[in-house]
Formats: sequence, C-alpha cells, structure tokens
Amino acid sequence: MRVTEARIRDRLAAIRKDIAEALKRSGRVQDEVRILVATKYFEPDQISALASAGVNLLGENRAEDLARKQEMFGNAFEWHFIGHLQRRKVKEVVPRVNLIHSVDSVRLIRELGKRAPERGVNVLLQVNVSGEESKYGVSEDEVEALLEAAARTEGKVQVRGFMTIAPLVEEPEDVRYVFAKLKEIRDDLKKNWSGCFDLSELSMGMSNDYVVAVEEGASLVRIGRKIIEEGP
Repeated sequence: MRVTEARIRDRLAAIRKDIAEALKRSGRVQDEVRILVATKYFEPDQISALASAGVNLLGENRAEDLARKQEMFGNAFEWHFIGHLQRRKVKEVVPRVNLIHSVDSVRLIRELGKRAPERGVNVLLQVNVSGEESKYGVSEDEVEALLEAAARTEGKVQVRGFMTIAPLVEEPEDVRYVFAKLKEIRDDLKKNWSGCFDLSELSMGMSNDYVVAVEEGASLVRIGRKIIEEGP
C-alpha cells in the first residue's frame, strides 16, 4: 500500500501518545523513549515520506540494504543496525551506524574491536530472554562474558545497554515478563559494570508490544508494521 506523509504523521502521533501514556502509568514521565523506524518495511521512495513526517531514527536489518538506503539519504537520519550481524559484514556496517543493537557473541565483539574507528563503536548486547531457539541472542548466564570481552577492547567497543526480541503473541501482556526480565538483568549488571559502560539503553518492544515494553523500561522501541499496516 502507499505510505503517505499524512498517514505516517497520524500513525506516529498515535504511537507517541501510547508511549506518553505508558510512561505516565509506569511513573517514568521524565524519561525519553526514542522511536526507531524499521526500514525493512519501506522502499526508498517511502523513506522520503518518513523524513518529511519528522522521523529522524532508522534501523536496518541487512548490511546491503543499509548501504543502499544510506547512500541515498545520508545524514537525513541517524542510522542503527538492528538485524543479525555476521562477522564478515562488520567492516561494511560499522562506519555507517551510530548503534548496533544485535551483538551476541565474543567473536563478534572481537571483530568489532578490530574494525572500530578511533571513536569506538556503540553496541547493545542481544539477550534471548524467552529462550526461543528461533531467536538470536545469548542467555542471561552468558551476558557477563560479552561485557568482559568488550572491556578487553580497551574502549573500542562501548556497550550502551541491551536488546531483546519477545515472542510474537496475540496479547502483549503475555510477554511482559520478557521486558521486565531484561531490565532486571541490566539493573543487576550495572552494579558491577557502571564504571566501565553506561548500560542506559534498553531496546525492546516492536509494533505489537511496544506499550508493555515502555511500561517495563524501554528507552528504544523498534516500529515498522504499525506505520504501514491497514486499519485506523
């Protein structure tokens, strides 16, 4: 379907209202939650409508699509990488993004350390809270090993927080535990790691469950389908 600027503005206004209400319910009224638009749902001509509608943060799942779209739109957006990152694609992705959401292995951290620019590379560690075999990410018990690996890069890999993907369910309440658990993991790790990494970001919640994620502490929500799907 055609995604018009007016439609995007209307959908974003509704999403922002949902987020504001979720923040208020959870006592987070002073916190900021950033909306990342997942561009795998948008063709280049539609991305122009995103810019006109005031979107400033995009996330891409594939290195090839990131390169293609960024070469067209450049600094019109802040770019994040949100898909599974293969080590052979690190060199291509690192110079193009402000944040990589999906770091899930020591080997990947080592490669990022090798390819990081002088300023370093900002990452989130992906945690598979639900334990689904179809999901990438490490278990709770493996997270600290990734922090230790990042620390060994001597500032080249900066861990800004954590990311998770909840199971797809009809009722968002059914995955509230996923988001609450990720926040609990982050809060526990901050006790020992706050001197090394800020760990302030929690990237969690997508089109079907972002409200619950915000109530549980999300600082970044990844929205795609909700902007373009049929309906009011």
